[in-house]
Amino acid sequence: MSFQNPVFIPGPTNMPEYLRRACDMPTLDHRSPLFGEILKPALTGVKKVLKSETADVFVFPSTGTGGWETTITNTLSPGDRILAARNGMFSHRWIDMCQRHGLKVEVVEAAWGTGLPADRYEEILAKDTAHEIKAVLATHNETATGVKSDIAAVRRALNAANHPAMLFVDGVSSIASMDFRMEEWGVDAAVTGSQKGFMLPPGLAIVALSPKAQAAMETAKLPRTFFDVRDMMKAYAGNAYPYTPAVGLLNGLKQSCDMLLAEGLENVFARHHRIAEGVRAAVRAWGLELCAETPDVYSDSVSAIRTPRVSTPPTSSPMQPGNTASRLVLASGRLRARCSASVIWAASRTSWPCRGLRPPKWSWPILAFPSSSAPASPPRRSTTAVKPPSLQRKPHENRRPDPVYPDAGRHAGRA
Repeated sequence: MSFQNPVFIPGPTNMPEYLRRACDMPTLDHRSPLFGEILKPALTGVKKVLKSETADVFVFPSTGTGGWETTITNTLSPGDRILAARNGMFSHRWIDMCQRHGLKVEVVEAAWGTGLPADRYEEILAKDTAHEIKAVLATHNETATGVKSDIAAVRRALNAANHPAMLFVDGVSSIASMDFRMEEWGVDAAVTGSQKGFMLPPGLAIVALSPKAQAAMETAKLPRTFFDVRDMMKAYAGNAYPYTPAVGLLNGLKQSCDMLLAEGLENVFARHHRIAEGVRAAVRAWGLELCAETPDVYSDSVSAIRTPRVSTPPTSSPMQPGNTASRLVLASGRLRARCSASVIWAASRTSWPCRGLRPPKWSWPILAFPSSSAPASPPRRSTTAVKPPSLQRKPHENRRPDPVYPDAGRHAGRA
């Protein structure tokens, strides 16, 4: 991965070369048995990452937003009442989607930088004696504010109110990076994407539905076609898709799950926590503050950092105390300046294979550039240097190894 362009955003994340090559594969007949050798292990691997035995996983060619739409359109009907808290941009966007679909959303406003107010959920649910609320929305990890919420506490609120509403959880920037216990927390729908904890390119909406959520599909009346889980279930029965699948991404998902499970999920989560603690220590050393207000809501996959508010114009250096003329973006120990904003994101997610390996060397230095002179991309090794003849490859040596996927040689027509 060291030769790739490192990104300085909360996601998509950098891809390990192993997974990049797994996605880079020749065209495969997705009606052939070979596709089943990719699809079934990928779905099984996701279930293990979610720590669920009873849920079914459905993967659509889309992103996390498509996963939101899949969840609500397959389980709800126009006019259904929904309970949700707004504590960041992504919880706001999910609420907006529900309202556009004709759902009645009861919004609990929470300060950005705080977790979901489980106590308010319990209070509202207890008053709903007619059980008009059909679903509770919860954003596990609010990327915009770097806040992790307690999903187990939301489930306890539902149980304390003795309420039958379904629990829908957005885990786009948490699943596969932080502990997620779908079965234990009583989650009815878990939504994520391929481009964050699974270390893949964008393009897959990953949705897991509990038996309760699947039962709700029988009465759901919101329109759906592309995201109709019933069509996907029928196709899965024959190791197929109801339309053309993203075969390369699904193969990458299979390999990603294998990589995560081989490292051990608890080791993965501990690694993210360790690196996040390093980011948070750097923030304290700079004299800055996280958007997350208390340690119990600190995210281990992305940190949002507040810069001081000042009314004076920028001085010569964006690193001088009190200067907010630039936004500093930190990702895995890398720092870059951007144009004005009051919040900076620090993505502590790592996406290289870490079984005893050190990250690429370019990830260690912390560099700061004035916004007016920030390079468009990090410095790279010169590409003009000519290797000595003894090190130059001959044309027949330039063929790279086959990507990782079932029966690669046979399918491509090679012996």
